[in-house]
Formats: sequence, C-alpha cells, structure tokens
Amino acid sequence: MKRALLTLLFSGLAFSALAQDTPQTNLPRIKLQAGMYQIDTQVAQTPDQRSMGLMFRKDMPQHEGMLFVFEQPATQCFWMKNTLLPLTAAFVADDGTIVNLADMKPQTTDSHCSEKPVRFVLEMHQGWFTKKGLNAGSRLRGVVFKP
Repeated sequence: MKRALLTLLFSGLAFSALAQDTPQTNLPRIKLQAGMYQIDTQVAQTPDQRSMGLMFRKDMPQHEGMLFVFEQPATQCFWMKNTLLPLTAAFVADDGTIVNLADMKPQTTDSHCSEKPVRFVLEMHQGWFTKKGLNAGSRLRGVVFKP
C-alpha cells in the first residue's frame, strides 16, 4: 500500500512537472473585432489559466491572441518569464477601449502594467496593434465588452 502510494505520488509529480512545460492550447475561444480585423482569441479566465498564459508557446498564428479576464478592475501587470514569443499587451477597459499598449520581450521578468484599472488584457504578436493602426483609445468589440 505504501509503495503504491509513493508510486502514485511520484508519477503525479512527474506529470505535474511535464504539464508545467506544456503550453495551454485548449482554452475556450471567442472572436474579437479590432476595426476591420478579426482576432481568434483564447480566453484565460481562471487564476491558473492566467498565470500560465502563453508560456512555452513556440508559435501562434498572426490573427490569434489571448484575452486575460479578471474578476475586478485593477492595475494589471504582466511579465514574460517562460514566454518564448515577443508580445504586445493591450490593457483594455470594460467597454473595449485600449487604455495602453506595452511591448514585452521574451523570457524576461520586466513588469508591464496598465495605466489605470482594467479587467481585460489582450496579448498579440509584438507589433500587431501598430501594424493595424491600433493604439490607446482604439476600441475592440466582442461579447465580453460592455457596449
């Protein structure tokens, strides 16, 4: 019995360690609009999903991103530890207005924060917003944003 318990414990630890290095790709998805552009967005809404974010992703389609949804508006800060792709974070108000953008370098622990309290953060490939002519004050549309 004791041996079986130890085997189960160690196999669980091995699975946990393996899972920590595996990107999350099966999150719920929604479509967002940014002007005439459509974004296929994974939604990270639990604390575990948000803390994993886009870590360990080696690639991501250009029209895809991840939307982080928080319970309450607050100053949101992000870093890039274990994140391999250069990203831009859009800190987004409840009505879909981009408050500010932050370019983030891969595998760094530099903190990038919202300029005011927000509930949403959208991460896209670095430069995506600039290439589409979107900046602070631009508005995103989607079912999660209040009209």
